[in-house]
Amino acid sequence: MASIQLRALKIFCDVVQQRSFSRAADENEISQSGASQTVHQLEQRLGVRLIDRSKRPFILTPEGQVYYEGCRGLVERYIALEDKVRTLHREVAGRVRVASIYSVGLHHMNHFLQLFIARYPKANVRLEYLHPHRVYEAIENDKADIGLISFPRSSRAIRAIDWRTEPMVLACAPSHPLARRPRVSLEALNGQRMVCFDSDLTIRREIDRVLHQHQVDFECVMEFDNIETIKRAIEIDSGVGLLPEPTITREVEAGTLVAVPLASTDLVRPLGIIHRRGRELCSTAQRFIELLQQHDGSGDTEAPLDQATGSAGESPSSEDREEDALAGAASSGHDGASENLGSAVQQS
Repeated sequence: MASIQLRALKIFCDVVQQRSFSRAADENEISQSGASQTVHQLEQRLGVRLIDRSKRPFILTPEGQVYYEGCRGLVERYIALEDKVRTLHREVAGRVRVASIYSVGLHHMNHFLQLFIARYPKANVRLEYLHPHRVYEAIENDKADIGLISFPRSSRAIRAIDWRTEPMVLACAPSHPLARRPRVSLEALNGQRMVCFDSDLTIRREIDRVLHQHQVDFECVMEFDNIETIKRAIEIDSGVGLLPEPTITREVEAGTLVAVPLASTDLVRPLGIIHRRGRELCSTAQRFIELLQQHDGSGDTEAPLDQATGSAGESPSSEDREEDALAGAASSGHDGASENLGSAVQQS
């Protein structure tokens, strides 16, 4: 198969995955008319319509769906093969697309990206911050290679890898009486006014479960779906809250919040790495996962990825609704933000 045909197949797959000719054109550094013409040439060669352009947004025809499913595997294997050949000289020079929930991205990823680019200067990392359900969608629809999520769950389409666990701490204003304690028991929260996560989030259900086990009866004065708003409410002493420790490092350093360790170790927030089942991860994605696992917060390196499948230890299934500790961009209503880091482009 000629290289021009492989490029055409990739453009077609990108059009389908992005659901946009213009975005697929940008992905392949061609014009929108060039992307449209490429798909049209494929249709002429096959003698069938692949895309029904009369619909808005466009949809695949039955023939287009069959063609896409076959082409996607071909393109993925060819890209993986090229990447494998390049890395025979131990040079990681490919691209990895990472989709992350806001709290993981904003609190962890800048450090990891700097480490990765320093180690592999020719690699390119595209990081996008998304709401949790969109992280899963990005993986399932091949818009991202790996995803970073809290309370990860495996499914028929998704493989989840355990990454790290974050201890929960009591966050309170410096003027709060509990702020002076070196450690606080969960029982000490009995009767306290608390700023809580929304009741339909997994992290709220987990907090409620553990507090119930310790027979703690608290007053929920406010509920929010994101950590940033919860922190702002705690800073003005509206109540105390239970939050993942790494997410309040900045406020603790600034002196606007106090993090009091819990006497109980029952409360943690698990984080995981997800990728699509049946898809061979490129070596750049594998190296990125390995770096994350080497810095899992425990000081130990997790089991290495299986070289044949690009997978590691699978985490058990969690509940359908995962917790998203959204940062400020989420509360402002944006679907996501992205950045690219690589040998040519580095953005903070």
